[in-house]
Amino acid sequence: MRRAAMSLPEEGTPDTAGQPRSDWATLGRLLPYLWRYRWRVIFALAFLVGAKVANVGVPLLLKELVDSLSISPTDPRAVLVVPVGLLLAYGGLRLCTSLFTELRELIFAKATEGAARSISLQVFRHLHALSLRFHLERQTGGMTRDIERGTRGVHSLISYSLYSIFPTIIEVAMVLTLLGVKFDAAFAWITLGALVVYVAFTVLVTEWRTKFRRIMNEMDSKAHTRAIDSLLNYETVKYFSNEDYEARRYDESLERLRRAALKSQSTLSLLNTGQQLVISVALIAMLWRATEGVVAGTMTLGDLVMVNAFMIQLYIPLGFLGVLYREIKQSLTDLDKMFRLMDREREVDDVPGAPDLQVREGVVRFESVDFGYEAARPILRGLSFEIPAGRKVAVVGPSGAGKSTLARLLFRFYDVDAGRITIDGQDIRQVSQASLRRAIGIVPQDTVLFNDTIEYNIAYGRPGASREEVVAAAQAAHIHDFISATPKGYDTMVGERGLKLSGGEKQRVAIARTLLKNPPILIFDEATSALDSANERAIQAELQSAARNKTALVIAHRLSTVVDAHEILVMEAGRIVERGTHAQLLAQGGAYARMWALQQSGQE
Repeated sequence: MRRAAMSLPEEGTPDTAGQPRSDWATLGRLLPYLWRYRWRVIFALAFLVGAKVANVGVPLLLKELVDSLSISPTDPRAVLVVPVGLLLAYGGLRLCTSLFTELRELIFAKATEGAARSISLQVFRHLHALSLRFHLERQTGGMTRDIERGTRGVHSLISYSLYSIFPTIIEVAMVLTLLGVKFDAAFAWITLGALVVYVAFTVLVTEWRTKFRRIMNEMDSKAHTRAIDSLLNYETVKYFSNEDYEARRYDESLERLRRAALKSQSTLSLLNTGQQLVISVALIAMLWRATEGVVAGTMTLGDLVMVNAFMIQLYIPLGFLGVLYREIKQSLTDLDKMFRLMDREREVDDVPGAPDLQVREGVVRFESVDFGYEAARPILRGLSFEIPAGRKVAVVGPSGAGKSTLARLLFRFYDVDAGRITIDGQDIRQVSQASLRRAIGIVPQDTVLFNDTIEYNIAYGRPGASREEVVAAAQAAHIHDFISATPKGYDTMVGERGLKLSGGEKQRVAIARTLLKNPPILIFDEATSALDSANERAIQAELQSAARNKTALVIAHRLSTVVDAHEILVMEAGRIVERGTHAQLLAQGGAYARMWALQQSGQE
């Protein structure tokens, strides 16, 4: 599965994983989220029907109102019936139409917002459950755009279908029935024929122009991705004075977006013009037929007004059918993209019913482990070693030897290709990932912080920790004095990815965070690489204190930081070539001794 996932295109780009599903399949995925609110759906549909009955009743009352005007002024009904009866009824129906519509929206709002919330939360959880490989390959800007459009698509789809399409269908059925029953069938056939032509033209043209809208969305995602990527790498842009270059690249994306938007707009204008042509022809034919009936005496003036009112009421919503159909199709496309993101298989998943890891002593073993990020480029080859309980084992070696890969495998960001990794005899693939990661703490080489306060970032090691516990961890990491010297203290914002702090300050925050977590197993991946010599010695003492009686894996480049390790492993090309204590390895005069000599001469 791991290697199969590598061939999948990146999410957040136009080539999302998997083939687009049908519109009905997408609707089928959405229905379970709405089914939780089925009683609200039923009540909303009842109010919808009530609103349409009241709406259709308005032209009928308007006909009676106009016909009643033919009553003689001397007739007492001219004073009583027309103003008091029909006008009040007319106003009442108008009020009922609006009242039922608002009640429908009020009742169904909870279902719409609830479904959108459930889907958004599920996507968020699923993204966190996906493997590290996915997050290394993703394009953040495009992916967030897809999620944003998908969430908005839930609102649009429900709004346009329940509030526009269904009401129009109900009203069309009522009007056709009234015209066929009250007048001759020609009125119903003219209306029905116009509707068929109108809908067919709308669907055909909208399907044709959907590709232009899709291209426009793709260009929008690419432009957004490029802008986000450039802003995230703000410092790199500044280092090389490439502001104009980035602006030109962004402008190229905006130009492609502009051309796609113009093509989409021109085809939309064609669609709207054709729709209005169909509506105008049908309206003229209906009014011509009604006028002939009035002249022939088979219809009253009120009938003519009623037919005209019906046509206006009917064709006003139909005038937006092209827009509605396009938006519904687009909402389904956007929703499908988000659902396909949710369908992205987890490369690393818990086995069914996986128990929690039970850490008794904290013995970690790598047993004949083979691993490669790509099938053609193995990283680890038959690697075996043990970290005894309460001991510190260091791994050293040149860049690319596979040292940091050990930490990723131990955290189970990836699964091994062969062999196994155990903690107290438990294969980490057979226990839950959450319990595994609770038992391990890490100080990474590259520390990334949340754009929040220093206190929040330290407390992230154990959410809910008190201010006193956070301060104690900061003091242990030798960062308390720096924090206290800032104007806002622990409420100081660290900026995007912690850019307001220096590399050493970020690393000390990471150390404090791990000290606060206080797990039984620790990993130090170049934990002091960003510190100066004085601070490194001070922090080193704290790390030794923190690692006391805990199982610790130390990944280091500077050998001076691991001389106290119980065992040092020297890795080259994914294999262990030497192992022993600092003194033993120096005595062997091998790879470790050469590295030590080079670093000592470099310091001198």
